[in-house]
Amino acid sequence: MGVCWSTKGKAVNPVFSATSSGADSKSRSKGFGGISRGTSHTSLASLSLTPRSEGEILQSANVKSFTFNELRCATRNFRPDSVLGEGGFGSVFKGWIDEHSLSPTKAGTGMVIAVKRLNQEGFQGHREWLAEVNYLGQLHHPNLVKLIGYCLEDDHRLLVYEFLPRGSLENHLFRRGSCFQPLSWNLRMSVALGAARGLAFLHDAETSVIYRDFKTSNILLDTNYKAKLSDFGLAKDGPTGDKSHVSTRIMGTYGYAAPEYLATGHLTAKSDVYSFGVVLLELLSGRRSLDKNRPSGEHNLVEWARPYLMSKRKIFRVLDSRLEGQYSLVGAQKTASLALQCLSAEGRLRPTMKEVVSALQQVQPIKDAERTTHVKHAQSFSHVPELIQRRSIEGGSLKETYPRPSISMLN
Repeated sequence: MGVCWSTKGKAVNPVFSATSSGADSKSRSKGFGGISRGTSHTSLASLSLTPRSEGEILQSANVKSFTFNELRCATRNFRPDSVLGEGGFGSVFKGWIDEHSLSPTKAGTGMVIAVKRLNQEGFQGHREWLAEVNYLGQLHHPNLVKLIGYCLEDDHRLLVYEFLPRGSLENHLFRRGSCFQPLSWNLRMSVALGAARGLAFLHDAETSVIYRDFKTSNILLDTNYKAKLSDFGLAKDGPTGDKSHVSTRIMGTYGYAAPEYLATGHLTAKSDVYSFGVVLLELLSGRRSLDKNRPSGEHNLVEWARPYLMSKRKIFRVLDSRLEGQYSLVGAQKTASLALQCLSAEGRLRPTMKEVVSALQQVQPIKDAERTTHVKHAQSFSHVPELIQRRSIEGGSLKETYPRPSISMLN
């Protein structure tokens, strides 16, 4: 249930959906981005680690409970010309509320919001709506979209988010036109790092959260192109105790799901790592994960690109031609190697998201004045992919200070 909606590539319940592809794919998603209240920092409430009822989830959510009439006024009675996008959950409307009281205001005044309204005939329903309230109502991080409130009144189910004006990463990567210029190499690496930090935050919880639907349409960009994860309708608490995985129905989006999850229904944090590898490959190539309009043999991005990623001399066949001259040879090779690690067929060989964050930090753009100072540091990174693989196998991890959140369980 993402904040930025389109008719393609959306997860449906209970079966998988396939991503749309090719130049003839039409997305109605306009997206949105971040105007948030308060300071931008990582925080999390102290949560219990036991299953909770709907009432307990709603009571503990650190967000406002709106009435349906308030949201009707904020969106000008859900006018068609205020629709930002549509998807499996329903429609998303642009609205305005007072920044302090959160009461509805006239259009064009106050704080801009995005209001997602449940379509009762849609694929996604109350359970997914409740999952969003459960997770985003308590988790706070600069790389997660901010949930401002919800509405549960009679048959109405709505969610209220911060407005993110840049829309989805999907639009910026794959749509053509004057409104969507190709993202630069530096911006792509910055978006990858931000999204990785969001996933690492979820995985590092006391009871880890598995996102389960990581893809370009669920990564939203604020005014400064900061990446924020949206759509927590399929999120799931990770395994606890001595359990190695969570057994669940297979849900998500074709082209992004890990092979072992598709085969067994066994869900782990490494399932998200695989999905991240797919998105990183999309950032590198400018291609969709699935695209039937491509020549034969190139429909599946991972299958097509894997042989090239394994050769430092051939990775340029994968790289987006629109990025020519924007990246260094070493930076491109390291990023391609990291993507290959994330896409390992066996989950145990994939890095953790904390390790991915550490690796991506090394390929971020360096100011000219600082370049000389960072030469040794950059050179030492040439062995990071191998280090990531070795430590993943041995059960170790790269050291990095990172906040440790906790999250309650949702059956």
